Amino acid sequence: MPTISSKGRNMPESPIRKLAPYADIAKQKGHKVYHLNIGQPDIKTPEVALEAIKNIDLSLIEYSPSAGYESYRNKLAKFYQRQNVNVNSEDIIITTGGSEALLFALATITDPGDEIIIPEPFYANYHAFASSTSATVVPVISTIESGFALPSIDIVEKLITPKTKAILICNPGNPTGYLYSEAEIKQLASLIKKHDLYLIADEVYREFLYDGDDVHFSVMNLDDVQQNVIMVDSVSKRYSMCGARIGCLVTKNKDVLATVMKFAQARLSPPTIEQIACEAAIDTPQSYFDEVIAEYKSRRDTLITELNKIEGVIVTKPKGAFYCIAELPIKNADDFAQWLLESYNLNGETVMVAPAAGFYSTPGMGLNQVRIAYVLNKKDLISAVNILKEALLVYNKK
Repeated sequence: MPTISSKGRNMPESPIRKLAPYADIAKQKGHKVYHLNIGQPDIKTPEVALEAIKNIDLSLIEYSPSAGYESYRNKLAKFYQRQNVNVNSEDIIITTGGSEALLFALATITDPGDEIIIPEPFYANYHAFASSTSATVVPVISTIESGFALPSIDIVEKLITPKTKAILICNPGNPTGYLYSEAEIKQLASLIKKHDLYLIADEVYREFLYDGDDVHFSVMNLDDVQQNVIMVDSVSKRYSMCGARIGCLVTKNKDVLATVMKFAQARLSPPTIEQIACEAAIDTPQSYFDEVIAEYKSRRDTLITELNKIEGVIVTKPKGAFYCIAELPIKNADDFAQWLLESYNLNGETVMVAPAAGFYSTPGMGLNQVRIAYVLNKKDLISAVNILKEALLVYNKK
């Protein structure tokens, strides 16, 4: 029988989606499942984007340019400029989601065995993207005790080897909600300049900040290392358009752009209709975002308050995105998460969480942690955390 590639065998399962079959079984039993496992917002997509789709008048759905429609890139550049992000349309390549942008970035800058330093816990698919391109993830551990802050820059520097090609961050962070300060970003900039590395920043949650004094600092505003910086972005969370699968890769480095374009040409083009919707979405009024941010801030505060009522749970208050890592009074979150779906319900309801070990690459880390996405309304969040509280009591007695 033909064999599977080592790359395929080493591809990690998604900790976010791997329990989906158990959730399906729970639903078949008639149980309601509160999905705290996945960052799928329940906020309505902006009307201006939906109207653009409804009013499309095409006789042919043709390929778009490999870099994406020029009109969309021009409008997107102006959107960034309004946010004081130093970007022009020629710096942007439209991709099929932020995921493709990350894949293209890693494929462009790494050879097999090259190393990417990533603060962990990190978005689980970073590991999958690295595996896809035969790069090696080198984790630098951040801790729940520190609120998942960036470790000392000296600790990061000690991990740099001749094989290191880049440092990859998510800002604000998935799964931790940590927001990197301008000072931390500039520390990383000094490091990549000193060692001639790339800094890749996944900035898809840039708008999702909840505390008045907090400001997002984009890596595109690092003036002295522009040739070393790659930014990744997406419409998925900003406009609650996860299914549109439109993102972008942004850099001032012309060699990187030219190489990314080869990969973009090989996959032909980003989706046509979705780009039309995304171009329209840029006209979303500020009132939409004001309401969305206020809603998520309220949800965050509700979730953290309710989690802190559970004995033995440790959680830090995230500054951005819409996730947190919670440490539970258990030994194995994988087993607990499966048991919740397979064997437990409270009045016909249960909860789906994402075991956090899948967001680490260091063996043994995060075994008693889960990632929770606060993408449900406050009433459902309170119900879900109450189920979690009662389930922990039952689970720890069994």
